[in-house]
Formats: sequence, structure tokens, C-alpha cells
Amino acid sequence: MRSRTVATKRKIIITCAVTGSIHTPSMSPHLPLTPEEITEAAIEAAEAGAAIIHLHARNPQTGEPDQSIEHFASMLPVIKQRSDCVLNITTGGAATMTVEERLLPVATFKPEVASLNMGSMNFGLYPMLSRFNTFKHEWERPYLEGSRDRVFRNTFGDIETILRRCAENGTRFEVECYDIGHLYTCAHFFERNLLKPPIFIQSVFGLLGGIGAHPEDVMHMKRTADRLFGDNYRWSVLGAGRHQMNIATQSVLLGGNLRVGLEDSLWSGPGKLAASNAEQVRLARQIVESLGLEIATPDDARAMLELKGSDRVGF
Repeated sequence: MRSRTVATKRKIIITCAVTGSIHTPSMSPHLPLTPEEITEAAIEAAEAGAAIIHLHARNPQTGEPDQSIEHFASMLPVIKQRSDCVLNITTGGAATMTVEERLLPVATFKPEVASLNMGSMNFGLYPMLSRFNTFKHEWERPYLEGSRDRVFRNTFGDIETILRRCAENGTRFEVECYDIGHLYTCAHFFERNLLKPPIFIQSVFGLLGGIGAHPEDVMHMKRTADRLFGDNYRWSVLGAGRHQMNIATQSVLLGGNLRVGLEDSLWSGPGKLAASNAEQVRLARQIVESLGLEIATPDDARAMLELKGSDRVGF
């Protein structure tokens, strides 16, 4: 009598980026701004099914992007105590910050995962001025308008500095690739043994200055990553704005993972602001489960990405 092998369902990592540095406070009343709001948003997203939480901080009075150590210090231990999610701290910060400012929280707290952008680029936020006319804070309009002439700096030297400074901490990276050339930069550092497999590549679609959000763009990014990295990487995607769920669905169909959250999109449907990060996580979870797949738990994600574990972080 033949024994039957039970097929194991593929598990999908959902990352949730809860606040970011792109959207400003006047764009949505649901965007978390204070350390307390960001903490609660992270915990709720984890409870909804996000295995990884991607963290930025903001000035609690103005909502401006802020990499101050004290903000992260007030959030990280609470989230860790109340959730088993993998915490991913930004080294992107905001395009207005120096590399040292952006790196400080990761170098200090030694998380399991940190984000790392793979190239300097135009980072066009100014088109949002045509959709949002009234601002609560003086910094918001100049911040958006200034992106016409702002280059988000991530030179080869900057990237190498971040990789070397974090090497002894065992922190792995969510390698953010906004264009095809960023994959080749990633391959350069992989070949130099500064990035270790499995590389966690987060492909970003639909941001002005990077690759578009057409399905062919998604396919091109996936084909190129497959050719460059083979079995040495794990793929995830994020779609900016209205493209969020369409691109998430395409990624799952292509064997990848996905990222949602109010950093990437303020919406849960046409003309409908998402009431929370958790709402977007639940929508993504419905997509995954409707396709007969399972979401990854935090421990699944740790195993899939070969992370060091939450007992070896600095918070």
C-alpha cells in the first residue's frame, strides 16, 4: 500500500510598515504619529497577521519623521513584550536625513531585521500636493514640494557603511529595490560577501522616481532577481498607493511575499481611507487565504529568513 505524502502549504510573510516618512499628518487622521500610537498600531497589525513590523518614528508634536533614539526606546520593548512579531527598524529614515542619523537606531538596538535601500534616487512626493491642499503643520508643504529637487542619497559608500556597521550584530536586511539597477547593486554586495543568503528583497513599485506598477514591471523585477540570485533570496513586494493590493496579489501568485501598511498606502479601497494598519493586514490575509495558502507566523518568518531571534536584539 502506497503511503501518502501530505503537501505542505506555502506560507506567505506579511510585513506591515505602520507609519513611514512619506505621508504627512494632514493626509489621514488614521496615520499613527506618537510613539504610543505607533506602538499600538504595530501590535494590532501583528495580531491581525503581520509576521514582521517595519518601524519608523515621528516627532510626537508635529508628526515629522524623526530618528531620535528615545522614540524607538519607548516603542521597541513594549511591542516586544506584547507581541512575538519580528521588528524591522528603518535605516531609510527620511530623505532629508544624513546616513548617520538614519543608521543610529539600528546600530543602537541591533534588531533582527533592518531596511536598507539599494541606491540613490529621485524620490518624488510633490504630486501629492495636487490631492492635499490644507496642512496642519508648517513643515508638510515644504517637505513635499522639496522632493522636486531632493535626491535620496544611498551611495555605494553609504550602503557599505551600514552593512559593515551591522555585521557583528547579526542583523539581516530587508533590501529595498526601487528599480532594476538596485538588484544589480544588491548582487554586487552579495558577490562581495557583505550580504548573506537568504537575501530578503523588498521590491518597491509605483513610487515616482522608481520602477512603475504595471504587471510587466513586477514580472521584470522577479525575472531579474531570479536570474541574479536563484535560490539565495526571498522575495516580497510593496505597491505604493492604490497599487498596494493588486501588486500584493501578483506577488503571491508568483511565489512571493508582501508588505502593506500606512507607510505605503493610506487606502483600503477606491476613495476609502484605511482606518488602521490592521485593516490592510486583514485584507492582505484574505487574499492569501482565498488562494489556499497560509500566512507565516513570526517564527515561520524567522526560519524562512534565517534570523537571529528576538533574544539577541538590543532592547
